[in-house]
Amino acid sequence: MPGTAVTTAPARPRRFRGTAEGFAGMGLVALLLAAAIAAPRFGGGPTAQNLGLTLVPPGTAGHLCGTDALGRDLCARTLVGVRVSLLVSAAAAAIALVLGVTLGLVSGYYGGPVDAIIMRLVDVQLAVPFVLLTLLVVAVLGPGIRNLVLVMGVTGWVTYARVARGEALSLREREYVSAARASGATDARVLGRHVLPNMGATLLVVLTIDLARFVLLEGTMSFLGFGVQPPTPSLGALLNEGLNSIAIAWWPVMIPGLALGLLVLGINLWGDWLADRLTVAPAA
Repeated sequence: MPGTAVTTAPARPRRFRGTAEGFAGMGLVALLLAAAIAAPRFGGGPTAQNLGLTLVPPGTAGHLCGTDALGRDLCARTLVGVRVSLLVSAAAAAIALVLGVTLGLVSGYYGGPVDAIIMRLVDVQLAVPFVLLTLLVVAVLGPGIRNLVLVMGVTGWVTYARVARGEALSLREREYVSAARASGATDARVLGRHVLPNMGATLLVVLTIDLARFVLLEGTMSFLGFGVQPPTPSLGALLNEGLNSIAIAWWPVMIPGLALGLLVLGINLWGDWLADRLTVAPAA
């Protein structure tokens, strides 16, 4: 109506809030990584046992986070667990990225029977729950870091394949791609020079967000005894160990669980910020 003032929410606070969340996520991950690097300096290291100091509560001199049932410093073990969980998850995500992007590029760029075959493989894998499939394969191959990384990577390619296929379907119709083909460029050059670089921003966002899923999966597998094996600490394995003494001590479960939650939260906040902010114009 005439004379009625219309107010709109200012854009700056929304931008600031999104930026603050992104920096909070990156800060959480960076802080955990920095502490994980310094972890061996806490309480004598993650494997040093002192049976005279079993289940010491947090805040005790020399043991800020307390100790576990074998007298090992819980701060050192938790932070080393963060490092192990991140390394395992990052390696698995890298394998899934390479495999998924390669198949997705081929599927979206060539189409036809190749696209149909790859997409049917995607449908078959999506029909089996991801955690169940990982459990079945690890149960056959045996537990351990190497097998866990391979299984998580090989079973996690579907997300990247679908994203890469969708981007390739769009990018292959662009003028600069048609011009490159018309100039005699090979398919490998077109894909490597014109298609793949222009989906890099999207893939980076997917990789960042998907890393949190791999961290949770690694924690689940290690908690069930199919992942990282003792004496190497991981967040899931520490949660499993803490269950044995949860009736008399809460910290062996609470502290690794809190670290796992903060790690996943930080990665998700970082991924959401990238999704909102990272936009790249196509490079011809």
